[in-house]
Amino acid sequence: MKVNLILVFLLFLSLSVLSQEKKYDRTLKLMGSRFDISILASSENEANEYIDSAVSEIKRIENIISSWDKNSETTKINNNSGIAPVKVSEELFDLINRSIQISKITDGAFDISYASMDKIWKFDGTMVKMPSAEVIKKSVEKVGYKNIILDYKEQTVFLKLKGMKIGFGAIGKGYAADKAKKLMQNKGVKAGLINASGDLNCWGKQPDGQSWKVGITNPLNKNKIFSSFDIDDRAVVTSGNYEKFIQFDGKRYSHIINPKTGYPASGIVSASVFAAKAELADALATSIFVMGTEVGIDMIDQLNGVECIVIDNKNKIHASKGIQLKKI
Repeated sequence: MKVNLILVFLLFLSLSVLSQEKKYDRTLKLMGSRFDISILASSENEANEYIDSAVSEIKRIENIISSWDKNSETTKINNNSGIAPVKVSEELFDLINRSIQISKITDGAFDISYASMDKIWKFDGTMVKMPSAEVIKKSVEKVGYKNIILDYKEQTVFLKLKGMKIGFGAIGKGYAADKAKKLMQNKGVKAGLINASGDLNCWGKQPDGQSWKVGITNPLNKNKIFSSFDIDDRAVVTSGNYEKFIQFDGKRYSHIINPKTGYPASGIVSASVFAAKAELADALATSIFVMGTEVGIDMIDQLNGVECIVIDNKNKIHASKGIQLKKI
């Protein structure tokens, strides 16, 4: 009987400790984008300490992958394109290696060497006509992940073509969200959610014991959602062109450019990808735009632990085989 009473007391004590944890939020600008960080902690001071550490981690990553920082490792790689290999940290080397593997999976729809593209498309309302086919073709002459040469022994990266560049705009925020999540988990944060401008990663439960909820935006009205999902220890990333696009002859073109052809992606207005890591979901969401609905979903259906929802330009919803939509 004494053992049972002790167990009951310990259970009560455990529940009491859990009930003292509250959700604390912070919104700030990092990596040029809005980040919303929510975590469970026992006090505001504790929450601030944890969130500060996450912010420091995100800034550390930005210092490595930024192509705007003249002292970053990425800038050194770009400055030496066509000249010489550059020895980099294991972290950046591995990120580039994983990026190349995603390029292979997507047949080049995702390509970090997209940064080599000439910026011939304007999505600020100033374009009045399509660029010529010749100009479009020339704009991607230096793009191609197969020209990113990795030396695994020396841990170097070499861009074969002079003027070639790499950039992490389609994977960087997802990677940063993953790293910040892992850091806080290692520090003992039991639950949290990081939203890096649509690159979302979460773990644990909300204070009331419920799963975190994510809503998929209705492209026709960004203030409304058409479906919501409960997620646990998972990432979801949504890419959309409902805010940034151009239109010629009644056809809408996304700000996401096909790195193989130089033409903007068309036919899709929103793609949401669910995966274990935001890094992968980030890259695949972009890839689906380039690949198109049918090919993109077929690719997702062949990947373990990955699902997607696609909304085409006729506002029709498509989903991978593991998705069950819950209408709002």
